[in-house]
Formats: sequence, structure tokens, C-alpha cells
Amino acid sequence: MQGLKWGDVQDIAVALADTHSTVDPRYVNFVELHRWIIALPEFADDPSRGGEKILEAIQAAWIEEMD
Repeated sequence: MQGLKWGDVQDIAVALADTHSTVDPRYVNFVELHRWIIALPEFADDPSRGGEKILEAIQAAWIEEMD
């Protein structure tokens, strides 16, 4: 595996749910969300490519993962 890319929305959401299991993703701001994503050990993409649209998609997938 080559690591997670920004397009791996569902896989990133699962990794965040595992790493931050006590956090309610609905209350995570995008700055913090971005920081947490690029801190994932399996994340391997250009941090500057994580714009608002992709962060929204990841946050939505994470919320779904929690339900």
C-alpha cells in the first residue's frame, strides 16, 4: 500500500474514527481536521492539497462512520 491520499475519503474517515474515537466529528473545525489527517502515520500526500471541499467530504464520511 502506498499510503492514504486525499481522495481516499472513506479510508481517512475510518483512520480518524480509530485514532480519535472519543471525538464527535461534527464539532471538529477544518484546521484541526487537516492537522489530524496529515498526522496520520499512513497519510502520504501533499498537505497543501487538502482544501475545504475534501475536508467536508472526509468529515461527512467520519460522521457516517460514527453512526
